[in-house]
Amino acid sequence: MQVLGSMPIRMAFLGPKGTYGERAAKEMIRLEQISDAELVPCTGLRSVVDHVADGRCEAAVVPVENSVEGGVTASLDALWSHPDLCIRRALVLPIRHALLSSGSIESVTEVLSHPQALAQCSGWLATHLPQALQLPTTSTAEAARMVKGSRFRAAIADRSVGELQGLEELAFPVNDVVGNRTRFLLLHRGERLRGGQLASLAFSLHRNAPGALIEALQAIAGLGLNMSRIESRPSKRELGEYVFFVDVELPTSGADVVLTKLQTLLSPLCEHLADFGAYPSSEFN
Repeated sequence: MQVLGSMPIRMAFLGPKGTYGERAAKEMIRLEQISDAELVPCTGLRSVVDHVADGRCEAAVVPVENSVEGGVTASLDALWSHPDLCIRRALVLPIRHALLSSGSIESVTEVLSHPQALAQCSGWLATHLPQALQLPTTSTAEAARMVKGSRFRAAIADRSVGELQGLEELAFPVNDVVGNRTRFLLLHRGERLRGGQLASLAFSLHRNAPGALIEALQAIAGLGLNMSRIESRPSKRELGEYVFFVDVELPTSGADVVLTKLQTLLSPLCEHLADFGAYPSSEFN
């Protein structure tokens, strides 16, 4: 199996410099003990995944789930489009947003940020800036870059971006939930890991009929596996047809055997089954 830490690698992340994705990528490099890495900023999560899928990068880091807003749909859809990719590691990162600007909070009429960040701060914005127009951007760091020099615009981003862009910190924290966290995945091409705390799969069913999904879930339960996450996404082929993303917790021993059994049970029930492998999960404090 290819060891990421043994060779120079390019790692894609959602840019520009200063995003939570960059912070997650740096921590992934540390955890994987990669001595020679080049971080490659990308515009849009689909582009991040495409960079590793087509070989422009050896690895990529994407957010997949937020504790407040749920699944990151752009990442899930991109993963389903590239079932040959596998997950090397998961990292849970605390998210603490700041309101950044070149002006004062009284003069702010527009607030820019990534749609997920705007949603995570919707309560605070409704209370403190109810009249401000909320404008989506490709990333939190891009929002900070765009408001630099403006007296009426503010960005929601990590407070470190304020220092990078020379912005004033008008308020911190502005996220509605103190325990706001996002789970990031390290993706790569190559052989799948067969040991770790979690395994991720995605599947579409042969038929849209009563009990079809229950059969698939019973296969998981029958092996004594705890399903820690399930999420559905439209198949984009017809209304009412869905793709299901599932995470299962693995036993400390015999994970490879259990995963093989699970795939054997699921395969007859599924039109398409994507196995993204098993992997460890860490928390960053």
